[in-house]
Amino acid sequence: MTEPSEATAAAEPPASGDPEATSPAPTGPRSVTTRATLAGVAVSALLIVAIVLGSRMLRNFDSALLPYAVATVFLAFGVAYRYTVWISAPGARRLFKQGWRSLFSMENFRRAPTALPRMIATYLGFQKFLGARSHARWAAHQLIFWGCVLAALITFPLTWGWFTFTSGTGSGPGYEMRIWGFKILGFDSLNLLGWLMFHGLDIAAVLVIPGASYFLWRRMKDRGAITGQRFAYDLVPLIALIVISVTGLLLTFSSVFLHGGGYQFLAILHMVSVVFTLIYIPFGKFFHIVQRPAAVGMQLFKYTGRKDDEVFACRRCEEPIDTGPYVENLRGTMRDLSLDFDAWAEYCPRCKRVLRGSAYLSHVKKGFK
Repeated sequence: MTEPSEATAAAEPPASGDPEATSPAPTGPRSVTTRATLAGVAVSALLIVAIVLGSRMLRNFDSALLPYAVATVFLAFGVAYRYTVWISAPGARRLFKQGWRSLFSMENFRRAPTALPRMIATYLGFQKFLGARSHARWAAHQLIFWGCVLAALITFPLTWGWFTFTSGTGSGPGYEMRIWGFKILGFDSLNLLGWLMFHGLDIAAVLVIPGASYFLWRRMKDRGAITGQRFAYDLVPLIALIVISVTGLLLTFSSVFLHGGGYQFLAILHMVSVVFTLIYIPFGKFFHIVQRPAAVGMQLFKYTGRKDDEVFACRRCEEPIDTGPYVENLRGTMRDLSLDFDAWAEYCPRCKRVLRGSAYLSHVKKGFK
């Protein structure tokens, strides 16, 4: 392999092959849009069919929750559309394929059978990589994450009519929980299990509020966060989470302590905030929720490369860069993008800066000391 010329050193390549940082596909925007639209329509149609069938031909569907259900259909379309556009980019497409290939590789499973469960738990569930940045940020993110997961597990099935709670007497305290019309368990609403069943969303709100409030406070105080933040992208999601959580708790407060006073207004405000947030998810910062699982496959791809001791060393200082397959994958992405400096993926960030500086002094500021 020939050594890159100093002239090409003036252009520094991307420092990472992260799929979230890749550029969009340079060609075929119409075909990408068409595929994304078709994917969105297909996923939305499948969700509508699942709602109809799962609610037993709408017999278990609560018409009062129709705005939420419609919002989830728009959410499904937006997620499928945005995801299709995302993986159409060369870098994301390559890592997406490599991730799935590693995920379903029997050879990888035989060599490291516990690798995937550990990565799902540590990278996706407990997000240990955030702890290296800040323990407070990690704790706040965990509160938001588990609160949102709990809320989604309760809200979506109820909205779609998949979960129902019925009482033989009409007012309890004995209730039956049914999924798709089949009885799962019976419980007393006055005992601990019954309280947890009926206040799961309140628990989720209590988790989300301190986590979102911490990040909102940090974005108002931290200079680094203030410098690059955008209101619609960084602050609106946090405000939306807090509004949803607070209005949800106020609904419970109204029904328990105010005998329903102001309940209708709070219900409308809560519904509007939830619908807005669901529609916002595919096109704002919340989209990383959908992207993050794909990163597990990328981490597995890198991990299996390390198991083979294929760690690539920098061509200049011989410090380890990353796994050999990962570096080669990055080079392939740069070739797909018609970038003429793919060989620079074989240099560490420090050496790239040094060589770029040398090229600048030699060709732009020649003779400058």
